[in-house]
Amino acid sequence: MCSLHGRNGALVTALLLALHCGGALAQSASPRAGQAYPAKPIRLIVPFPPGASSDVVGRMLGQKLTEQLGEQVIADNRPGAGGNLGIGVAAKSPPDGYTIVIATASIAVSPSLYANLAYDAVKDLAPVARLALIPNVLLVHPSVPAKTLRQFISLARAHPGKLNFGSGGAGTTNHLANELLKSLEKINMVHVPYKGVTQAMVAMTGGEVDEVVMPITTALPQIRAGKVRALAVLTERRIAVLPDVPTTKEAGVDSFTMPLWYGMFAPAATPRDIVARLSRELVRALEAPDLKKRLAALGVEAWPGTSGQLGELMRSEIARFAAIVRNAGLQPQ
Repeated sequence: MCSLHGRNGALVTALLLALHCGGALAQSASPRAGQAYPAKPIRLIVPFPPGASSDVVGRMLGQKLTEQLGEQVIADNRPGAGGNLGIGVAAKSPPDGYTIVIATASIAVSPSLYANLAYDAVKDLAPVARLALIPNVLLVHPSVPAKTLRQFISLARAHPGKLNFGSGGAGTTNHLANELLKSLEKINMVHVPYKGVTQAMVAMTGGEVDEVVMPITTALPQIRAGKVRALAVLTERRIAVLPDVPTTKEAGVDSFTMPLWYGMFAPAATPRDIVARLSRELVRALEAPDLKKRLAALGVEAWPGTSGQLGELMRSEIARFAAIVRNAGLQPQ
């Protein structure tokens, strides 16, 4: 039997010491997930084309996060399938904190409208932070003889099926907003879908459609030019850029609110400490006066919220949109 004394003992002791130190070094070189995060650029998937409101908001946030984190946040536009293509890419990305995705309220609509989504909005994604709101506004063409929302509803009720409304496509939030109005007020209008909100606005200004619910970012120039008439904003309170336009509740229709909200998500298995770090940094960015001012100039309201608040919003919105889709008789595609 070998002795631990003498030369052999010294050798064994050295080996044991090396193993101990090596283990400690290995442990220190492999920190707990998120401890040294971030150590490389972060990919921010934008599931809509360049120039879309989510692209503009996402790039503003990416720039602010780059300043705060010390690593680049790089926008990666992956448009298609109403945002579902890019969200699906994000859901299947490695859950290491280096892929995040900005999503609109449409992420809560898709489970009710698409039978074969490539992702599960609840199981495959981790809510990171609530980001912002863009108010929707109900517009009519100047030729429509209605100066208020209640007058428009009375007109639609008196002429069932004669008035039409445009949207950015079947299942978009501006489509479902009008389906909600139809359900609440028991009126009948014809839906005219277009390939996007920009095309719907062109149709509105050209007199092809009577009414459109549109994000304020797209609507404001046309309102100011007198090409469309704003009857109400679909928000809880009036908005600064249209102080004279009433909310839907003030205009006489309760429960008719539908702002366009934004949230940041990550793949579901992303470590909790990384999600928490990103959540804190996003809230911090959205509370910065310079970013709030830049967003407000576009008609976007900073609406920072935690991971938990975004998760709660998602659950309630999925249920709300499911009821709207069901009442409208829309079938999953």
